[in-house]
Amino acid sequence: MLCHAVAMNSPMSEPPKRHTVLLAIAGLNPQVVTETVFALSRESAAAFPCSIHVLTTTEGADRARLTLFSDEPGWFRRLLKDYRLPAVAFDHSHIHVLRDSAGQPLADIRTDEDNRAAADQISELVRSLTLDDATALHVSLAGGRKTLGFFAGYALSLWGRPQDRLSHVLVSEPFEGSWDFFYPTPYERIIQVRDNKIADCAQAKVTLANLPFVRLRHGLPDTLIEGRASFADAVRAAQGHLGPPALSLDLPGKKVVAAGVEIELPPADLAFLAWFARRAARDAPALRCPKDGVPEIEYAREYLAEYQRIIGEMGADERTRTRYRQGMTKADFEERKSKLKRLLLSALGASAMPYLITGAGRNPMRFSLALPPASIHLFGIPR
Repeated sequence: MLCHAVAMNSPMSEPPKRHTVLLAIAGLNPQVVTETVFALSRESAAAFPCSIHVLTTTEGADRARLTLFSDEPGWFRRLLKDYRLPAVAFDHSHIHVLRDSAGQPLADIRTDEDNRAAADQISELVRSLTLDDATALHVSLAGGRKTLGFFAGYALSLWGRPQDRLSHVLVSEPFEGSWDFFYPTPYERIIQVRDNKIADCAQAKVTLANLPFVRLRHGLPDTLIEGRASFADAVRAAQGHLGPPALSLDLPGKKVVAAGVEIELPPADLAFLAWFARRAARDAPALRCPKDGVPEIEYAREYLAEYQRIIGEMGADERTRTRYRQGMTKADFEERKSKLKRLLLSALGASAMPYLITGAGRNPMRFSLALPPASIHLFGIPR
């Protein structure tokens, strides 16, 4: 949905460059929606949201529906009318209720299991809202439990792009925390605030505090960007990108873990990685690619030994054995190296770089897995 044209008397004038999506963590405070939208309306057309999503609990959802969408008081409709703001895609379907691990709506976050379920749902919503590069996601942390705000901010750090934004709405005293305050009205509106005092909403000041955040999206593999992922999986992937590299191979179990992520590799590609990993673990010299027309018998022998460890002593693959019977050719070497690179990049993204078979030197270039021996762990098999 594209933003509608802005009314002539609105402070917004320049055309929006992207479709801005606002995600508000509301908890029991639906006011955060109107307060944030009001503050954004004072900025620019590009900052003003074309659609809004609210993440909350069951009671928070009820409060949002009754206060924002009802005929009376209908504060969201009132805000748009009072300031002649453009229409926004925001209705009951845009209110997302957190659910527990059994899929039941959550009234509150009380247990560790609820915490994990909430983290996964927040992560999935943020991930899905950052898939379209034509959008800019704005996450507001003003409402809700502190843990929900933490998860939302961390999720934006994991999936956020350069155009995305994180903020906290600030409301002047004595209006902050008042149940009856939703935005500064352009007319006199007297409400009761703390300590039984009264105040005029027209005198309130609402601003947004922008919160800088570290963007880690470039370190996530494509599988975690394009497909559903748990919060814990995404954190492990990001940590693998930031922390020291570590490669674990369990050939009998057909498992490989790189950068903290378990990766599924076909036996032929796992064997190629294991071959280079074993050499790196022994600090063996790098290998040159076989010359055209001169297959390498020893390469084939070492590679097939790894392959046999993967398929097991009883495993039989005569086609593979036949292929390498005369040695490993240049075409074999380059094909396995290229496919392994493609699979690792798909699984790990930028985090794959330390685990790729790379070349160095010239005439001839020599290839190796450039990991220190201490970073390589071989389970259930001798080095």
